[in-house]
Amino acid sequence: MKILKVKCPICETQFNYHDSSFRPFCSERCREVDLGKWLTESYALPAQKMTEDEAEVLERLMEEKLNEESSEEDSEDRH
Repeated sequence: MKILKVKCPICETQFNYHDSSFRPFCSERCREVDLGKWLTESYALPAQKMTEDEAEVLERLMEEKLNEESSEEDSEDRH
């Protein structure tokens, strides 16, 4: 059996990584605590402000996607 001792990122309990069904956490409770932090936005990833050019490209891509979806729906409605 493999042994890799690690600390749980939530409770910092040391456990064998290969024995846990909830990797990288030591237990279901710690996994759910982590999920709760993401869902309540307690965690945040750093973001950079978009440049004007990037915003224009994004808007154009979104508009193209919406147009494609609209065309597909019109095509399905005709059949």
